[in-house]
Amino acid sequence: MKGAKAKKRKLLNAQQVKRTIKKNWQLYSLLLIPIIFVLIFKYGSMTGLVIAFKDYKITRGIWGSDWVGLKVFERIFSLRDFGAAVKNTLLLNILTLLFGFPMPIILAVMLNEIKSKTYKRVSQTLLYLPHFLSFVIIAAIAYQIFGQNSGILNNLLESLGASRIPFLQNNTLWVITFVFISVWAGMGWGTIVYLAAITNVNPELIEASIMDGANRFKRIWHITLPCIKPTVVTMLIMNLGKLMSSSFDSVYALRNMAATKFTTTIPILVFQRGIQDSKYSESTAIGLFQAVIGLVLVLGSDWIAKRMGEDGLL
Repeated sequence: MKGAKAKKRKLLNAQQVKRTIKKNWQLYSLLLIPIIFVLIFKYGSMTGLVIAFKDYKITRGIWGSDWVGLKVFERIFSLRDFGAAVKNTLLLNILTLLFGFPMPIILAVMLNEIKSKTYKRVSQTLLYLPHFLSFVIIAAIAYQIFGQNSGILNNLLESLGASRIPFLQNNTLWVITFVFISVWAGMGWGTIVYLAAITNVNPELIEASIMDGANRFKRIWHITLPCIKPTVVTMLIMNLGKLMSSSFDSVYALRNMAATKFTTTIPILVFQRGIQDSKYSESTAIGLFQAVIGLVLVLGSDWIAKRMGEDGLL
């Protein structure tokens, strides 16, 4: 009996799917365009990862190059800069995550509490603007502000009688300045997700808390934040997956000869080995290593979130 019911249920589901596709075939036809794009440019390009296991020669092509197995990985793991690149990537990303992850949440809560619509729109526009700027432009602005010789901030400090500070010329200060700029550039755009989540908070809960005498801080702490907790967990999992994928343009644009200790990251190493040194097998292997570690971090953090009773990502 159970088997017959299961078959009947599957048959009904299949019929319902057919009716849905037949009714909305125009929409499904449009959906084929992005699916084909993803298959060609996302999954199709993954065949190039085989370069990481070959002694790749441009003249011989991907499939004509000799297979060397894991020898390329042995070479990259023995590189002098590889260990430093991994440490620097983790350092910059962990610091950016620690200081940058809470900022969009705080900004979203603050923007949600603003009553003036005009002031709210202006604030949102100013906060979103850095996201649409190239990091080359942001780096140029940073050098105009934090430059040691002619930076606006150092000129102000000198006019006040203080000594100039090498914000971008000292290794430790470079890291602090980099994290500050990265957080500033990304915090506005991140608020969009949390503002959307806050709009789904049941207004009856807010009204009930007001009736009970809860002040604004208590409403935020006991209602708003718990309601957006699933979104926060999902975004945290996604950010943890990026711990090994530091932005190339942000580091490269802020590099200089005075501060070089923390500027060699994995994307920079991929660029140096692949573009500058034409060692394509090594650069592909480094990129593959980075991607695998990122996948492990996402799956691991998702597993931990589910063990803690959260919905997780998958």
